[in-house]
Amino acid sequence: MRRTRTLTAGIALLSAMSIEASGRVAPKPDWSTNDMPSQKGRIVLVTGGTSGMGYEDALALARAGAEVIIAARNPERGAEAIKRIREAVPDAKLQFESVDLANLSSVRGLAERLNQRLPRLDVLINNAAIMAPPERGTSADGFELQLATNYLGHFALTGLLVPLLRQSDDPRVVSLSSIAATRGAVNFDDLQAEQKYDPYAAYAQSKLAVLQWSFALQRRSDAQKWGIRSIAAHPGVAVTELVARGPGVNSEFGQRWAKDREAYHSAAQGALPTLYAATAEQAVGGAYYGPTGDDEKRGPLGFAKTPPTATNEADAERLWATSERLTGVTYR
Repeated sequence: MRRTRTLTAGIALLSAMSIEASGRVAPKPDWSTNDMPSQKGRIVLVTGGTSGMGYEDALALARAGAEVIIAARNPERGAEAIKRIREAVPDAKLQFESVDLANLSSVRGLAERLNQRLPRLDVLINNAAIMAPPERGTSADGFELQLATNYLGHFALTGLLVPLLRQSDDPRVVSLSSIAATRGAVNFDDLQAEQKYDPYAAYAQSKLAVLQWSFALQRRSDAQKWGIRSIAAHPGVAVTELVARGPGVNSEFGQRWAKDREAYHSAAQGALPTLYAATAEQAVGGAYYGPTGDDEKRGPLGFAKTPPTATNEADAERLWATSERLTGVTYR
C-alpha cells in the first residue's frame, strides 16, 4: 500500500512538473525583430539607450510603434541617438530624459518627472551598465560604482516607478544580467569592495545581484498581485562600448576582446533576448533569456542557464533588505 501511495505521489509530482514546463514556452530559436508584435500605444523606458544594446532596443521598439523614452547621462549623446533613430524611423515617438544611475538624487528626480507626466509605464528596460573599471570608483552616494550603476540605481528606479507600471495592462520590467553572473557571489561582508577590489569580481557581483533581484521582484509581484512580469535577460557577448569604457581596449582583457571580437555577435543580436522579454506574449515572468550556443556567448535565443546562486531565496531576501536600506526605496 505504501509503495502504491509513493508511486501515485511520484506520478502527481511528474504531472505537476509537466504542467509547469508546459507553461514555459521556449522562444523560437530564430526569433527576430520581425516577430515583434506591434507596440503601438505602449510606453517604454530604456536606460542607457544612447549606444550599444540600449540603442538597439530603442530603435526596434520605436520601429514597432512604441513611445520610447531614452534615459542616460549625456544629453548630447541622447540627442544624437534620437536623431539617428528618426533617420531610420521618421515617425518615431522619442524622448530623452537625463539620469545618472550612480546618483540616487538623479534617479529620484527622473522618477518624479515621469510619475508627474506619464499616464502609465508599460515596459521598463534596465539596460545601462559599466564593466570592470580598473580602479575602484564610488557613486555620489558612496557605493562601489559598478554595484551602484548596474544594480542599486536600477533597484531604486524600478521601485519608484512601480505605481506607474501598475497602471499598465501588461507591465514588464526587463533587467539585464550577464554570463558573468555565473562567476559571481554577493559578498555581504564587503559588498562595496572596500577591503578588496577586483574589477571583474565586482562586475560579476553586480550582475548576479540583478538576477537575484529580478526573480525576487516576480515573487513580490505575484504575492502582491501587481501584474508585473519581471524578466531577466543577458546578451551573451556582443560588440559594444562596454570594454572601451571599462577595462579599456589596451588592457589584457581588451586585447583578448579585440582578438576574438569577430567571433562575437552584434549589439543588435545581443538585444534580441531583451526585446523578446519586453514584447513577446509568450515571455514568462520570472524567466531568464539569452543566447543558447557557444557557452551562451551567442547563438539561438532560448532560456538561459540560471546559476544556482541566483535562486537562493534567503540570499535574495537579504539582498533586497540591504538594497532598501542603502537606497531608501521601498516597493509599494
